[in-house]
Amino acid sequence: MDKTTSETAARLRRAITRLNRKLRYSALGGVTPAQASMLASIDKLESPSLGDLAEAEQIQPPSVTRLVKDLMKAGLLSSASDPIDRRSTRVRLTAQGRRDLNAIRQRKTEFLERKLLALSPHDQRRAAELVSFLEVLLEDE
Repeated sequence: MDKTTSETAARLRRAITRLNRKLRYSALGGVTPAQASMLASIDKLESPSLGDLAEAEQIQPPSVTRLVKDLMKAGLLSSASDPIDRRSTRVRLTAQGRRDLNAIRQRKTEFLERKLLALSPHDQRRAAELVSFLEVLLEDE
């Protein structure tokens, strides 16, 4: 990889990391970043086991257990024993959990929308091109 490509990759990584951090903190409401991430993973996986969540979130099982307990205490999750393996617990979003997750997503979208509206029409078109580029980067995943 040449120096320019390497520098561009590093700048892109830093920009995405900073943008992700700003999005998280602009939208969380009453949950922590880890809890918001957990809600999104549960939504994506539908009715995951705690082991599925540990793998998806790339965290240790005791951390998953603690996060799930806190989210259940807040009324955002419900749990049930796996019908096939009674030793395994599966979790799902409650109606309140789904409303909270949707509100977080909406606030993130509104944050980006405000930023985009502040741009010139030319820069808005460039942003749309950037989105297409990022989608291409993620196609193989």
